[in-house]
Amino acid sequence: MWGKRNDMAFSNNHTLISRGTKIVGDLHFSGDLQIEGHVSGNIIAENGNDAKLVVAEKGVVEGEIRAPMVVINGRVVGNVYSAKHIELAAKAVVEGNVEYQLIEMVKGSQVNGSLVFGGAKGERKVELKAAETPEKAAQSNS
Repeated sequence: MWGKRNDMAFSNNHTLISRGTKIVGDLHFSGDLQIEGHVSGNIIAENGNDAKLVVAEKGVVEGEIRAPMVVINGRVVGNVYSAKHIELAAKAVVEGNVEYQLIEMVKGSQVNGSLVFGGAKGERKVELKAAETPEKAAQSNS
């Protein structure tokens, strides 16, 4: 029983920046990150599509956010890039642009910037990979 760590229902990749804590500098993470304090710097999810960032009601981020899943109920001053899903809860205030694949905005949330759907870029990348590049077309015509 004690030797079977794979049977655990939770991951040990949970990080909490608690109230009263201030971090100055960029923050790279994997797993789950919950911010209830203050972060002055960029927050970047490292390799993995399961990374999730939560900015709690009293949490503040001054910097860019890049993560697959983002939930904001606090204040963010900077651009937010979400590769999968972003949720803006009732007390969310984002002062910057939000790029998303799927967005959920609750009544009361604010975005002082642009909402940019990132799906068009992803579709374009797929089209460019599927199509011939001009160099390949010139080589095949020779």
